[in-house]
This record gives sequence, structure tokens and C-alpha cells, in this order.
Amino acid sequence: MAKVSQIPRFVRLGNILTRTLLRAGFNVVGPNHVPTYLLTVRGRKSGQPRTTPIVVIEQDGKRYLLAPFGVVDWVRNLRAAGAATLTRGRRTQAVRATELPGGEAALVLKRGLADGSIPAFLVKYFEITAKSSREGLEAAALRHPVFVLRDA
Repeated sequence: MAKVSQIPRFVRLGNILTRTLLRAGFNVVGPNHVPTYLLTVRGRKSGQPRTTPIVVIEQDGKRYLLAPFGVVDWVRNLRAAGAATLTRGRRTQAVRATELPGGEAALVLKRGLADGSIPAFLVKYFEITAKSSREGLEAAALRHPVFVLRDA
């Protein structure tokens, strides 16, 4: 089973600011114009909606969610629910999320690291580079789940 991680304190504070800006209708983008969304997913225990800012990366026309801080609450909630809502500005979209197996997730991670679509401030949390071995990438994918998104 993947190690449970915690989000660093500075990221928690940044999430509060980012969530506030996104809820106010601002379009927040990261480095390389990677868009930030609000991910809302039903809590696995409470059943209440839980919202967190998240970066969505695109590769070959597909959209992915990466978990740079490991298996945190939004990951566990998304695994349990299998569906969520993405909000950006005034646009809301229901999505289905499927966790990718290690080999596929490793390829998404490798490409995201190589093309810069993973924001630079998050790269260090993956503990790998685009030049890491296949085994290293697959091990990182176990610690940092990757989800592919599809329209619901």
C-alpha cells in the first residue's frame, strides 16, 4: 500500500488563497500556463463535498490529476467516489476519474517532468526526474497516484 503523506504547511496556506481566488472567478494558472481548478469530491466518510485546488495537466488530448504530496485526503476521497467536479471560473464540469496502474502512471509522470507541465514547485515532491529509471518512475507512481479524467 502507498505511503500516506501530508501536505506541507506553506501549500496549505497557498491552497486557501488559491481556493479563494478561484471561487471569486479568477483564472489561476501555474508555470507553463498549466491551469488550476477546484476539485470537489464527496468525502468518503462524511459524504460532504470537499474542495481543493488542483493542477490538471494535459497530454495527447487527455487530462490527468497528479498527487505530488502522495496519498492525501483528496486522493482517498477520489478513489472512493470515482467522480468529482472541476470548477474553473464560472465553468463547472462533472468528471469520472480512473486511477492509472503503475506502468501507465509512470509514463504520464515521466512526460510531465520532461515537458514542464508539472509545475516546478511541485517537481521535488515526486523525488524523480524525467531521466529516472522505469523502476524508479513506477515506484514514484505508487507513492503519487495519477488519475485520468473523462467527462461524466
